[in-house]
Amino acid sequence: MMKRVLTTVDIGRQGEQLAITFLKRQGYRIVARNYRKSFGEVDIIAQQKNTLVFVEVKTRQSTRFGTPFEAVDCRKQRQLSRIAQDYLQSHNSADVSARFDVIAVRLDRDGGLVGIDHLQNAFECIE
Repeated sequence: MMKRVLTTVDIGRQGEQLAITFLKRQGYRIVARNYRKSFGEVDIIAQQKNTLVFVEVKTRQSTRFGTPFEAVDCRKQRQLSRIAQDYLQSHNSADVSARFDVIAVRLDRDGGLVGIDHLQNAFECIE
């Protein structure tokens, strides 16, 4: 029987699901998944106590093309900032404390979990 090759979409979805499970175990409440606007998307919006957390999940099976954290470059940070501002305005949450986290999910070649790293307050909002 041939093994099914994981596509990048499969890997991304698996990483997001693992990140959600991880966040829930840490006491976060998931507010939204894949919040999408014409100018981009944020993977997870979660709440930790009184803070709204915009989470970018990066899943990798190798670091051949860089680490997951390196993938959240200035362009991606600007995009996430814009999406977060839109979300806060459209949900009347402008006064709410918010931050940006990045979760790096590492999988082996068969898609098994190797590890999860959670970088809180990964960057500041960029105008």
